[in-house]
Amino acid sequence: MAISVPAREQPTTSGDIAIIGAGIAGLALALNLHARGISSQIYEAAPSLREMGVGITLLPHAVRELTALGLAERIAAQAIENRESAFFNRFGQRIFEEPRGKFAGYPYPEFGIHRGKLHMTLYEAVRERLGPNALIRDMRCTGHEQDDESVTLSFQHNDGTPAPAIRAVAVVACDGINSAVRKAHYPQETVKFTGINTWRGVTRMKPILDGRTYMRVGSIRTGKLVIYPIVDNIEGSELQLVNWMAEIETGGEGSNDWNKAVGSEGVLPLFRDWQFDWLDVPAMIKNADAIFEYPMVDKDPIDRWTFGRVTFAGDAAHPMYPRGSNGSAQALIDARTLADFLSRISDPCQAFLAYEEARREITANVVRTNRSNPPDIINMRVEELTGDKPFDNLEDFIERGELKALSDNYKRIAGFSLQDLAR
Repeated sequence: MAISVPAREQPTTSGDIAIIGAGIAGLALALNLHARGISSQIYEAAPSLREMGVGITLLPHAVRELTALGLAERIAAQAIENRESAFFNRFGQRIFEEPRGKFAGYPYPEFGIHRGKLHMTLYEAVRERLGPNALIRDMRCTGHEQDDESVTLSFQHNDGTPAPAIRAVAVVACDGINSAVRKAHYPQETVKFTGINTWRGVTRMKPILDGRTYMRVGSIRTGKLVIYPIVDNIEGSELQLVNWMAEIETGGEGSNDWNKAVGSEGVLPLFRDWQFDWLDVPAMIKNADAIFEYPMVDKDPIDRWTFGRVTFAGDAAHPMYPRGSNGSAQALIDARTLADFLSRISDPCQAFLAYEEARREITANVVRTNRSNPPDIINMRVEELTGDKPFDNLEDFIERGELKALSDNYKRIAGFSLQDLAR
């Protein structure tokens, strides 16, 4: 995309790798590059960075990447380590459970954490290691052009005024699902909505079960909840901050708003009768500190991420459904893989191509699997076999070994089977 630079305002030249976006992918990439002696500069559209969002699960392969960055202890101090993953039908009956993280024999734990705390931990590490000027805020990328030696980036401030242009040796777009850099190369592309609306919330409440369990309840056909704790002993109390995500398949084209703060009235009717001996779902929803609604969207995998001195990473490369807790893990793996190639291959164009070859099809498989065979396929399979009714003995419908095979298959495709992480 061409830009116009007045003669009196020639672009500032930098030998750094320019990183567009200071999300998980962008910050992790800067840290990985720094660890390998490669300088970078991050440009972020937001005028400030602060603790925002709800919960996120860090699977063992995500924790592996954070451990390699020297952040494991910081993360563990702010997170809750999951011991078990449990699946329930919409009547509150337990379908299947399995140990998680170190309790399942992995070399790394599995954590539930507030997304804002993870984000701020990465940001603080960037400031400590790269310096306070490593990240420039209020810089929204609006275009880029490149020649044989560099890429020139144009920016705009949030008030609409133009910001100084920057010339960098290469560019990595880490600016999310609505990446402006990706849009320049795929101008007709749109997000894919397939009729699933979602809500996310956090609630202060007494621990559910053992207070260390990741729960999937119901299915998207009749209403589904994913629930897990993210903060222990809030303000010295015995309460936890519990993250929950609700989903429903609408069967139509209409989607709810994007990341809009709402009350409980939109989601509560879906779960009004979900009162189990181990959880009062309506009370959890009513008492939420905050609820946000948004459509479940992703983008079709693309055949190309790299265009000369420009490439994509994280959600800019492979936006996927927020299922299986894999978006953050894949972004962290992107960051380490890309930094490795840039440290071994002097030509950034060739390094970008090698990175894309290593990561593109793997992440495309995760995108497709999250659509067709997500981890909660277990719930959907049981719902089909039982006719969406309570059961007396689940073994009359399906054997435990078959349920385990469904779970293991997702882990294998998503790259966090026990065998993958034991290598």
